[in-house]
Amino acid sequence: MKRRQFTHAIVAAGCAPAAVALAQDPYPGKPVRLLVPSTAGGGIDLLARMFAQRLSEQMGQAFVVENVGGAGGTIASGMLARATPDGHTLIFQATTAAVNAASLPNLPFDAVSALTPVSMAARFPLVMVVNPAIPAGNLREFIALLRANPAKYSYGSAGIGTGTHLAAEWFKLLAKVHILHIPYKGTASVMPDLVSGQVHMLFDGVPPQSGHIKAGRVRPLAVTSQQRSTVLPHVPAMAEVLPGYDLPFWTGLFAPPNTPASIVDKLAGEIRKASESPQLVAKLQEFGAEAQPMMPAEFTRYWKEQVALYRRIISDAKIRLDAG
Repeated sequence: MKRRQFTHAIVAAGCAPAAVALAQDPYPGKPVRLLVPSTAGGGIDLLARMFAQRLSEQMGQAFVVENVGGAGGTIASGMLARATPDGHTLIFQATTAAVNAASLPNLPFDAVSALTPVSMAARFPLVMVVNPAIPAGNLREFIALLRANPAKYSYGSAGIGTGTHLAAEWFKLLAKVHILHIPYKGTASVMPDLVSGQVHMLFDGVPPQSGHIKAGRVRPLAVTSQQRSTVLPHVPAMAEVLPGYDLPFWTGLFAPPNTPASIVDKLAGEIRKASESPQLVAKLQEFGAEAQPMMPAEFTRYWKEQVALYRRIISDAKIRLDAG
């Protein structure tokens, strides 16, 4: 053997054990940053912390929640896009990520490919509520009322391009009705005007509306999932009247681009395991939510379908996203 070939053989043999050891290093090998694109204390943050606690217990490493609010969640998504793809930086995203990917083409990163879908975590429906003085006792009657009185009634939302806005716009498209949109800075800001009758309809999460519903301040007409909510079993699903309507609020775990499939698959399996915890299931039920683990391929399909759906709603409803 020539001297150069012999030297190369020795180097290769020496490196082989290190390479094998590196490939077999247990994951996670250090604490995991879990980015949350919202301020602390909100619904997404609370759900993220529930799953972070379970994953920490199951995997033997801390999953540390890091709140990164601002710019509708795109700052956090940009951080993930630039993160090392070793599974030690993840993001707990929500429906807003699909809305952003559908509506913000000029971000400094590709909002779709910047997120590697791992698994959905949980989902729950929004609820359509109206002022109780509205002369409609159910969804069919409300649709008939709107058709008979175009532009007489109005609805509030959390702002142009938000999930509550787009949920209402899809209702308008499928029901073929015209109801005026009045954007607010958050659904909580809508409530005084909704209760007083200044606006007539709102789409919002089930938890913040449960108290108003019980007190009779608003009347629920439908939930936005294909099935009824376990928290509001007497309220019909929108799809019972408008087939094809399915727009729940969801949360899920994403990794950076190019994260190895072995890590993505392991994390998905751990989310599924966490979803079987009776304690976690009970906590989710308090939110009107249910665990909905998915394997990466299934969640990837769902993610792309959601982006395409929101693009369709924005296009068909002729929404100007620079109008907010």
